[in-house]
Amino acid sequence: MKFLITFLITFFLLFINGCGYKPSSIYAKRALGERIYADVKIDLQEPENTVLIKDAMNEAIVSKFRAKITTLENSTSQIYLKLKDIEFIPIQYDQNGYIVRYKIIVKLHIDYTLKDSQKKQIDVNGYYDFLVEPDSIVADKKRFEAIKFASLKALDEFTSKVSIIGFKGF
Repeated sequence: MKFLITFLITFFLLFINGCGYKPSSIYAKRALGERIYADVKIDLQEPENTVLIKDAMNEAIVSKFRAKITTLENSTSQIYLKLKDIEFIPIQYDQNGYIVRYKIIVKLHIDYTLKDSQKKQIDVNGYYDFLVEPDSIVADKKRFEAIKFASLKALDEFTSKVSIIGFKGF
């Protein structure tokens, strides 16, 4: 029995390695490099949301790109992010007509420079559904949490598009 388990684990590892699987972060790193400078343009109408998006961007650089955040002078690539729009859409009502579920859509515009100095632009959207208590307004904590999660999903879209560039070899 022990031999069979060892054999299956070894076979699985060789199969995964043999099929050429690589995580998307490998390809994103190939396009962006090891050191990334990220800047988020402050939206004067909603400065709190910009801070949440900056946090989401930093989290994405470290976790998804597996890169380091650095200064502009030391960077191999740059990412400039701007909040275009945040939209709250009611998607579910209770029996009394109160909204109990919202969908938030965060729209971001990203200008970025690859490590080979190619400049590109992209617009990405992130979505997130969240519940609210009936007969209440959207609490700030839930709102901020929803903005952060929707921003992370928008940055996931950006990550996948940058990974495709890295896979194709620019």
